Amino acid sequence: MAASQAPKKAGVFDIRLIIALLIGGYGLVLTIMGIAFTTEEELAKAAGVRINLWAGIGMLVFAALFVLWAKLRPIVVPPSAETGGDGE
Repeated sequence: MAASQAPKKAGVFDIRLIIALLIGGYGLVLTIMGIAFTTEEELAKAAGVRINLWAGIGMLVFAALFVLWAKLRPIVVPPSAETGGDGE
């Protein structure tokens, strides 16, 4: 019975991983748009800065930091939370 009392990790249900997935997906799209689909007209509007590229890279870094945070400091679910009851 000692194995059932061991604390478990939240794993894939950790909200940080869901946020990282969403931000990383948008970051990937922006990075691709910034690299391959930026026109000279858009560059002129943005004073020569590839805004989509830099925003995408920033979002990818942010997502990577969230994944690193979730892996280094996982959420531990206490054993009493798994029963769903309050002992009555």
